[in-house]
Amino acid sequence: MAKLIECVPNFSEGRNKEVIDAIANAISASEGCSLLDVDPGSSTNRTVYTFVGSPQAVVEGALNAARTAFTIIDMSKHTGEHPRTGAMDVCPFIPVRNASMEDCVRCAEEFGRRLADLLQVPVYLYGEAARSESRRSLPSVRAGEYEALPEKLKKSEWAPDFGPAIFVPSWGATVTGARKFLIAYNVNLLSTKEQAHRIALDIREQGRGKDQCPCLRYAMKQPSLRSPPHQVLEVVAPPGFTPGTLKKVQGMGWYLEESNLAQVSTNILDFEETPLHTVYEEICRDARELNLPVVGSQIVGLVPLKAVLDCADFYIQEDKLFVVEEEHKVRLVISRLGLDSLGPFVPKERIIEYMVEAGPDEGRLVSLSLQQFVRSVGARTAAPGGGSVSAAIAAMGAALGCMVGQMTYGKRQFEALDGVMRRLIPPLHQAMNDLLLTVDADSSAFNSYMWTKVPLRAFKNIPSSNLPVCRREEAMQDGLKKAVGVPLSLAERVTSLWPALKEIVQYGNVACKSDAQVAAKALETAVYGAYYNVVINLKDITDQSFKKAVSNHTNTLTRYIPPKDFCTQKEVSRTYRVPADGAVGVEVEGHQVLWTCDDTPSISVLTTVPPHTGSLGVSTKTKAGLVTEDDPLPF
Repeated sequence: MAKLIECVPNFSEGRNKEVIDAIANAISASEGCSLLDVDPGSSTNRTVYTFVGSPQAVVEGALNAARTAFTIIDMSKHTGEHPRTGAMDVCPFIPVRNASMEDCVRCAEEFGRRLADLLQVPVYLYGEAARSESRRSLPSVRAGEYEALPEKLKKSEWAPDFGPAIFVPSWGATVTGARKFLIAYNVNLLSTKEQAHRIALDIREQGRGKDQCPCLRYAMKQPSLRSPPHQVLEVVAPPGFTPGTLKKVQGMGWYLEESNLAQVSTNILDFEETPLHTVYEEICRDARELNLPVVGSQIVGLVPLKAVLDCADFYIQEDKLFVVEEEHKVRLVISRLGLDSLGPFVPKERIIEYMVEAGPDEGRLVSLSLQQFVRSVGARTAAPGGGSVSAAIAAMGAALGCMVGQMTYGKRQFEALDGVMRRLIPPLHQAMNDLLLTVDADSSAFNSYMWTKVPLRAFKNIPSSNLPVCRREEAMQDGLKKAVGVPLSLAERVTSLWPALKEIVQYGNVACKSDAQVAAKALETAVYGAYYNVVINLKDITDQSFKKAVSNHTNTLTRYIPPKDFCTQKEVSRTYRVPADGAVGVEVEGHQVLWTCDDTPSISVLTTVPPHTGSLGVSTKTKAGLVTEDDPLPF
């Protein structure tokens, strides 16, 4: 799959639609670039553009956008709430798929050099592309903002990384670099701008400067901060500052005139270290201390799916919820964080993974229709083959097991089993999604190995003494080990599912008996399919210790496959008399499997027992007490 890099240039214009559209059109017209989002802000007078493409394409797209902006934005007339240094204020490059941070650093360096040559403007590097530690932080590079540039550029320590140290009034300066995915996240408050900023000072990692007394947080009647935004909102902390509570978070407070509310505006620099929900809950806690209402929040631009799902998992665990579907998790986060408070939050337009689609030449097997997949397997090509088919079968086996659990959970007659199903469904559901990824992984591993063999044919007319045989043989062996590793991991993943599936069979809805049986056979087939693919590739590997270890491990995995009668359930019919003043519920081995009946003189119960149980323990509950009747069953 080709490298995919995201570029998120921020331009200092958020009010003039003609200017905003002209820059967007310049990006869209760039070959290989997909414009995903345009997010203008009137109060900030700033627009954030998000587009993706190959490393070469995103550099060209950013240059085209800058070339267009140079003729239509005049920084000498710019005002707005957001800190800024230039017309194209900042232009970061972010790895999205199959790209490394080093790739993004190279993009930033090439873009910065070419931008400076093209427009003769000063350009600074920040983040992972910074050439000195003092320029790693964007607020540090942007200190003083546009207004301070004329004097700043005269100082040797602030000589630009590219371009002349000359102040260009209409442009200012541009900062470019490479970084992880940054989430621009704002929390809405019914408060003043100053109150929002007090909270921002408390939660941002930079904290408070020595002139920003922490007591302001509580002294609501003291005079508010009056300094202009560009002097107070991004202070480079002097010695003696008070650090904030959240790592990798930048923060400031501002007021949105168009929405008539204040915001604690944050940049989350590393959402894995400080997740979305942590920022939201911390701001809510501080707001409660000040008796300020929180009325939702806002994500500016795009957000990674993982950040949303991590947030969902927090609230699921915190409130003991049962949510397994990805779509439902996304809805939960939108609701809990109030992401639609200022406008619709459409996941397909705001979550980057939902927006980035593979091109026609790099489509994934799992994206094909069932008909297309089956026909691709039947085509005259070596891949997709048995490995991909085994992975697909495994995914369907896990899906069937999940289905049996879902058909049991939440039904009145199985109400006592809800806790059991809550425990069993998630691992099967997760495995279903994980195993789908293996469908493409197996085919990719095989194709990569085959590419290592191409030079043997391509260089057939070159004397063998000149061929890099050792390097090619080493590459082939590495390819074979990867081709072995994918089916081996598949077998390991399936093996981990047997305990959950056994319990699903034991406690699941009897009406889904055949589905559980098919699930078990599908997983069994997947393990043997993986085994055969390991064996056929293992024979050509020369590393004997690797071969022995893998062979022993694979044999062990096949021994975990349950016996043939694993999914056989015995049906037992029993009739119980119901007391006139009571209700009856039937339990099998402590688990209720039948709804209660109130007005029937007798009730016939059809229940199931896994073959390994050996006996059926039945309890009859009445208002008079518990009467237990053990009925041994021969198997």
